[in-house]
Amino acid sequence: MADFIIRTGDTVLVTIPGAIIPTATAPVPLRGSALKGKAVKSAVCLEGDELPAQLKVPLLYTTPLCTIPGTGTLSLTLTPVNKSAKVKCEGKAVLLKGGTFTAKFDASSNPAKQPSPTGPIPDPMPVKNGTAAFVTTNGVCKAG
Repeated sequence: MADFIIRTGDTVLVTIPGAIIPTATAPVPLRGSALKGKAVKSAVCLEGDELPAQLKVPLLYTTPLCTIPGTGTLSLTLTPVNKSAKVKCEGKAVLLKGGTFTAKFDASSNPAKQPSPTGPIPDPMPVKNGTAAFVTTNGVCKAG
């Protein structure tokens, strides 16, 4: 089924319940890596472009109880409706608006901590699951 193509300037919105991740709070702009593929005069986003550079680095986070910041890494897992099955560009699937997909935040190596009189207590749930979704202004170009 065809859906709107994701391109440079569109955004990804990540929601991780229970975590406050300032860098990922607002929609983050995407940058299409297609050298030749364009949609409405902007570079098309290809599979692998779903996680912008500013979200690939360790990200600071806190929780309502763990107010001493920790860091973690974000990963996104696309569903089949978020990438083209038939249309390829430069050998890769084209990203499509589709529906929500899986986001995972892993702070196992440096969890946020809860202040305590006996010493900081690490976040008891350093791996948090959430969702992500593409937001596009493209209302014209579709692919399937």
